[in-house]
Amino acid sequence: MTNLAKLEFAALDLSGDNYLSWVLDAKIHLRANGLRQTIVYENDVSLEENAKAMIFLHHHIHEALKREYVVVDEPLVLWKALGERYNHQRMVTLPRARYEWTHLRFQDFKSVSEYNSAMHRITSLMRLCGENISEEDMLEKTLSTFHASNVLLQQQYRHSGFKKYSELVSCLLLVEQNNELLLKNHQSRPTGSAPLPKINAASQEVNATSSRGSIHKRGRGDKRGR
Repeated sequence: MTNLAKLEFAALDLSGDNYLSWVLDAKIHLRANGLRQTIVYENDVSLEENAKAMIFLHHHIHEALKREYVVVDEPLVLWKALGERYNHQRMVTLPRARYEWTHLRFQDFKSVSEYNSAMHRITSLMRLCGENISEEDMLEKTLSTFHASNVLLQQQYRHSGFKKYSELVSCLLLVEQNNELLLKNHQSRPTGSAPLPKINAASQEVNATSSRGSIHKRGRGDKRGR
């Protein structure tokens, strides 16, 4: 069993705001320690396994919750009680996550990383609530919310045939980094490395002056001829 002197994940808060993520973390760690069956109905587990699971759950809930459920000595009973108390979080979280998903647009973010972070945060919340978000959904959400000025780029990515959202994001990140590198190279260009435009401008001025001089001379010559 893992050392209980430290928290394996954030303890369940008294408000229940982190209940959905807590449930997922608790299930994963109980399974990893061979104790997943202790929170399943009609289980066949030993007293020792129940005790270990109870210690683990107690260690990962708020102190006030420990006091409230101090007389509960079965992990399944505690698990059910916490579920009845906080399962309403799904009804609160899912509509909010759906709203954010509906209004998520790639064009509204300053960087690919910021968009990617928002995408994963929103889809994780929806999945915690039992909502299925597929790779195709994530790809379509991204490609369909490009800025109108990037319609050709959008079509190019569609024709690339990405099957995973992560593949598209990797490509977008690479393009973004290359663009930033070009911009930095342009901004950090040494003063003496770009004399060409000045030379051209000077040459144009010289040529213009020469041309004006030639025209002036021809004009004077023509006048004398008359």
